[in-house]
Amino acid sequence: MQNLPIGIFDSGIGGLTVAHALKEKLPNESIIYFGDTAHLPYGEKSDEAIGNFSKRITRFLISKDCKAIVIACNSASSVAFDLVKKQAKNIPVFNVIDPVANAVASNCSNFKIGVIGTKATIQSGVYTRKIKKICSSAIVASLATPLLVPMIEEGSINEEVSHKIISNYLSNRLLKDIDSLILACTHYPLILNEINAFYSGAVKLIDSATIVADSIKVELKNMQLLNLNNNPNYQFYISNYTKSFAKSAKFFFQEEIKIEEVNIWN
Repeated sequence: MQNLPIGIFDSGIGGLTVAHALKEKLPNESIIYFGDTAHLPYGEKSDEAIGNFSKRITRFLISKDCKAIVIACNSASSVAFDLVKKQAKNIPVFNVIDPVANAVASNCSNFKIGVIGTKATIQSGVYTRKIKKICSSAIVASLATPLLVPMIEEGSINEEVSHKIISNYLSNRLLKDIDSLILACTHYPLILNEINAFYSGAVKLIDSATIVADSIKVELKNMQLLNLNNNPNYQFYISNYTKSFAKSAKFFFQEEIKIEEVNIWN
């Protein structure tokens, strides 16, 4: 069981930031990644659609004998976590929201915490609920930033257009006087430097990938599911091959990867 791979899925390439963090934290683990590029961005889809996509992908990862499943997508984590757990049955399922909310809330007092993410994530209110459940005095300000995912998927990073879009969102009055900002989308670490530049380093940026990877490492160790053999294998699948994905995937995973298109919808 320990030698089986970890399955990870996202609506596109954003989850590769989580996959890379897992590779760094758990170098012995094999990874099977599925990016649902045919349906991205999930943040613009209905809860029902996100749930159906997530269940089908989970079925695919189960067919690949994954020992654990990571929902590396905030939108799917916010609305389909319970559905995926039910689909996975006895296979442990991890999301990217709980570890971040717990980490932020356990170290807060009267802070004002900003959250930026997709419409689905923000409308769910999941970060506010989870943070305030642990730290009732926290002030949580959430803002949907729907243009960021397609901008990042197209590789428009560190350009004049990305600067303008980011500045427009972060200047919103809802985020005024925040002490920290949760990047509630696994795509957003790719624009962390641009966001940090906007704030001139004055706001603490919460990058979920490392926090999630650390949490999963602890959980797998507690479940005695850590792979102790140093012979990892990495497989990457997407539902719709595009040149932009191939170009960006190397940047996200920080090394060359081989991508295979697969149709799991029939």
